[in-house]
Amino acid sequence: MSLPLLVSPAQLAEQLENDASQIVIIDLSSAEHYAAKHIPGARHMAPAGLLCGQQPIPNKRPSEEQLSTLFSALGLTPESHVVVYDDQMGPQAGRMIWTLHAAGHNACSFLNGHLKAWEDAGYTTSSDVPEIEPTDYQVSLDTANLADMEYILTHLNSAEHCILDVRSPAEYRGEKVINATKGGHIPGAVNYNWTNALISEDDTRLRPAAEIIAELAALGVTPDKTIITHCQTHRRSGLSYLFTKYLGFENVRCYDGSWFEWGNHPNTPVEQ
Repeated sequence: MSLPLLVSPAQLAEQLENDASQIVIIDLSSAEHYAAKHIPGARHMAPAGLLCGQQPIPNKRPSEEQLSTLFSALGLTPESHVVVYDDQMGPQAGRMIWTLHAAGHNACSFLNGHLKAWEDAGYTTSSDVPEIEPTDYQVSLDTANLADMEYILTHLNSAEHCILDVRSPAEYRGEKVINATKGGHIPGAVNYNWTNALISEDDTRLRPAAEIIAELAALGVTPDKTIITHCQTHRRSGLSYLFTKYLGFENVRCYDGSWFEWGNHPNTPVEQ
């Protein structure tokens, strides 16, 4: 299987024509959008499956047991090459890539431009729901792409780390506070609104790599550093994980607690 991390509709269509035996396409769109149309053979997955769903921070990643149940229900095997897309401009599909990588499942691709790009390229869609044969996929999670609150506090003043906050500028400055007791940002964090990486809201393909790399470099976000990316609940930062990995950044960690945890903790430092 030769599909890259960021796959075009043409690349996916060619692989499906040549050998679809190990490809599993996962549609993370709403149930309504999936029911209306999806890539033929795509399996629907509710994005809530990417969250542990447990208090006090329900947006943290699921447990190994939860993911084992999820991956088995999706019919995944270690040999599956997973292709993902969503209807939210990429955050859910990006978080799925991060989750797969955490499980050591690196055979995965993100469909650039999602279903709209697939349709715009002239490929057909379907409303048929495929039958899924459950498997027994046992997940073992790694922490190499995870940053928790303790990790961030330990590396706040590290020149080898960079915190990439992909919330809106108003959230970053503390002018807009969502589900938190404190507004602002983690000290030293730089702001890059997640949608800046996209061509537009109507064309949700990633912009040319050189352009994104230059914008990130101007903020001090460079591949020689360990990047810690977050947003409010590690939804939007799912896309920043995807695009930094696509751009060649090797050391990228996601703070799954994100501002929901940091902004509600009584002892975390905040800048505005």
